[in-house]
Amino acid sequence: MTKYIVSGYIGFDNFGDEAIAHVLVNKLKSEGAEKITLISSNPDKTAEIHGVEACPMLGFWESLKESDVLVSGGGSLLQDVTSLKSLIYYLGIIYLALILRKKVIIFAQGIGPINSKIGKLLAKNALKHCYKISVRDKKSMELLKTWGINSELVKDPVFDLDLPKKGKKGTAGIQLRNYPSLTEDFLKALAGEIVKRFPDKKIEIFSFQDSIDLDVCETFGRMLKKMGLEDVEILKNLSINDVFEKVSDLEYMIGMRFHANVTAIKCGVKTLAVNYDIKVQKLAEEYHLPIIELNQRDFSKEFDRLVSSSDF
Repeated sequence: MTKYIVSGYIGFDNFGDEAIAHVLVNKLKSEGAEKITLISSNPDKTAEIHGVEACPMLGFWESLKESDVLVSGGGSLLQDVTSLKSLIYYLGIIYLALILRKKVIIFAQGIGPINSKIGKLLAKNALKHCYKISVRDKKSMELLKTWGINSELVKDPVFDLDLPKKGKKGTAGIQLRNYPSLTEDFLKALAGEIVKRFPDKKIEIFSFQDSIDLDVCETFGRMLKKMGLEDVEILKNLSINDVFEKVSDLEYMIGMRFHANVTAIKCGVKTLAVNYDIKVQKLAEEYHLPIIELNQRDFSKEFDRLVSSSDF
């Protein structure tokens, strides 16, 4: 029987990362794990949600020592676009596990972008000593290959879930997050296109991480109502299952976050991606999604593709 400790962006009420943790915990349980401990920013809540043990982000040492295997992932932990500090934190856990002679598994991660020289050096050295590496996109696999590191290409863990594909109710979903280059002009242009395309549909605006998403979601909702749409609902404080249920009812999804698009694809929903990050661009390319850029103001062609596309 094996004891696992899991390092990820867990406990921040971010739908995508909590969904990944959900999949990973179920996978490890099905393989007969003796013990699973999640490193979390909110250990009590994490333990309650996932039904396993949890420890603090800066208080994982004892749990790491007692474990046999460190699982790092999934998501985009090993990148320095968010911050070099974040990359060093997640690499630090890997290095400590290697020092303690634990097996280290990199699980379904998107590797990079890593722009700093120190970040590349630390990541390359750590990953060379990992027991097993799986990545969720071809560019990550190609990057590791240039470093002389073999990896397995897998789909994002959420694709492993058996999600419902329901009869569509004529609802359009919008999922937005705050981002430095997401401007009021972009939001107004997007709102205008949605009003033009979906004047008679219910609009549901999804906040996937309220601390980051909710403000811009509420702003966008007010824009739509000011432009004449009445049936607009802001969905917040959502559990993992809430998101799955709500997204499965949609006819359309205009998604900014990576896992908004993944969940919509998995639920058979017609999807248009908003490109704020390379991982969203990679996903759109792989699944041939229409995609709009944050510096765009005319979305006619992309919405034409959206409304004429087939369900997945």
